[in-house]
Amino acid sequence: MGENEKKSIHEGLVTESFPNGMFRVRLDNEDLILGYISGKIRRSFIRILPGDRVKVEVSRYDATKGRIIYRLRDKDSKD
Repeated sequence: MGENEKKSIHEGLVTESFPNGMFRVRLDNEDLILGYISGKIRRSFIRILPGDRVKVEVSRYDATKGRIIYRLRDKDSKD
């Protein structure tokens, strides 16, 4: 349980993609952070593109960086 106390999970929108798995993410609370891909996503070769909704784990100690832990499915594209 000690691990989880240091991080908070937010949802946001990827606005920009950088080399080596870094992304600019605008969180729902309007914060802009630098997100990097977690190893699990990298291993499953999930493509993350600008415009994707993602879940980001943000450290309490450094609120400018976060780890992208999940890419949310587009609810609109199922129609």
